[in-house]
Amino acid sequence: MTTSPVQLLVFVSDQLACIKIKGRANFTSSIDFKTVIEELVARGFTCFVIDLTDCVLMDSTFLGVLAGLGLKTAAAKNLDTQAHTIELMNPNPRIAELLENLGVLHLFTIISGPTPQTLADATEQTIVPPASATREEVITNCLEAHRVLMSIDPGNVPKFKEVTQFLAEDLKRLRGNGGEAQP
Repeated sequence: MTTSPVQLLVFVSDQLACIKIKGRANFTSSIDFKTVIEELVARGFTCFVIDLTDCVLMDSTFLGVLAGLGLKTAAAKNLDTQAHTIELMNPNPRIAELLENLGVLHLFTIISGPTPQTLADATEQTIVPPASATREEVITNCLEAHRVLMSIDPGNVPKFKEVTQFLAEDLKRLRGNGGEAQP
């Protein structure tokens, strides 16, 4: 698969992690983003700031992965488990509109302004190198992300039904079996 046209930077301080997204967040970079989040959660981080100041656009797969993260956070809060917080910092109007139109904006807290001092004082900063995902991993990730968007808002079903059908069929062909990839 092609390399990601986005740069992910990770800043950590105490239990706060900030992921700065620079460029166009798309289906290939969503795999790297999901991996970074999973690693940070495994390390005990519970507060996340997703800095979108330099993110020019997000495709539906990246938005679906982000929404899936938001769903997990909401579920953890409802179960009264170790609550995670996710803040989206400085989304541009187009990204904010996409979040609203897909019915996922309510899953996040939107913040505006300069980088918080806690992030400026981050004890660790890492540039995430793009991973080399297989075609199957990319298709699976795209399918899961679109299913999440459809599960959150029934209004998304007509938008993504054909996409999920195509991805499920492609995944089934790729796996070469009668697999269970249903839309």
